[in-house]
Amino acid sequence: MSELAGKHGLIVGIANKRSIAWAIAQAVSAAGARLAVTYQGERLEENVRELSEGLADPLVLPCDVTDDAQMDALFVAIEREFGGLDFLVHGAAYAPREELASPFVNTSREGFRIALDVSAYSLVALTRRAVPLMTVRGGGSVLTLTYLGSHRVFTNYNVMGVAKAALECSVRYLASDLGPQNIRVNAISAGPIKTLAASGIGGFSNILQVYRDRAPLRRTVETAEVADAARFLLGPGGRAITGEVMMVDGGFHAMGI
Repeated sequence: MSELAGKHGLIVGIANKRSIAWAIAQAVSAAGARLAVTYQGERLEENVRELSEGLADPLVLPCDVTDDAQMDALFVAIEREFGGLDFLVHGAAYAPREELASPFVNTSREGFRIALDVSAYSLVALTRRAVPLMTVRGGGSVLTLTYLGSHRVFTNYNVMGVAKAALECSVRYLASDLGPQNIRVNAISAGPIKTLAASGIGGFSNILQVYRDRAPLRRTVETAEVADAARFLLGPGGRAITGEVMMVDGGFHAMGI
C-alpha cells in the first residue's frame, strides 16, 4: 500500500501503544506518509519517542494543546521540515477524573472548561494553524476521533459526552469553512477501546460487554480497524467525503432495544 507516498501528516494525541492515534500513525506510515508526532508533557515523551522509532524518519515534537505558543512552535517546525502538510489527525481528549466520577449535574465550571478546551477547541486551534500549510499543497484532510456518548448517555462519560458533541459540531463548521480550499474535515466515532483515556471511565468493562452482546457484529472493535478507516478518509479514496462522522463500532449505533 502506497496511497500516501510523498505525503506529510501530523498526528496529535499519542499516549502509548494502545492509543488509537498510534494505530493511525502506523497505518498511514505503512501507506507511505512521513509523519510529525507529538507528545503532551515530559511524562509521555519517552513513550512517544520509543514508539516513533518504528516510523520512517519521524519528526517528534512537544504539543500541549492548551498552550498557543507551543502550538505555534509546532507548526513552525513542521513548515521548516516538511514545507507543507497534507493531513492532520487530532486525537487529543481529556476531562478531569473527578468530573467522570460524579453525576453530570455536579460538573464544575473549571472541569467543563478544561474538557471543552482540550477535547474540542483544540481541533479548531490546530486546524487553523494547519490551513496555510495545507493550502500550499493544494488542499488537505483533517480527521478527529469521537464517540457515541456525544448523542447518547453513557454512565460516567458525563462532560466528555458534551465535549464530543461540541467536537462533532466543530467538524461540520470547519468542513463548511475549509471546503472551498479543498480541505476536508471528518471524524471517526469508534466503539469503546481500552485506551489510556478510557481508563478514567468507571464501569468501562461493562460498556465493552454491552457492545459484545448487542452490536450486530457481536464484538468490540480493534484500534487497527479504526486506523484502516482513518487511512481511507485521509487518502484518495475519501477525496469527496467531508463533514462526516464515520461510525466504526461494529454497528452498535444502529441498534434500538
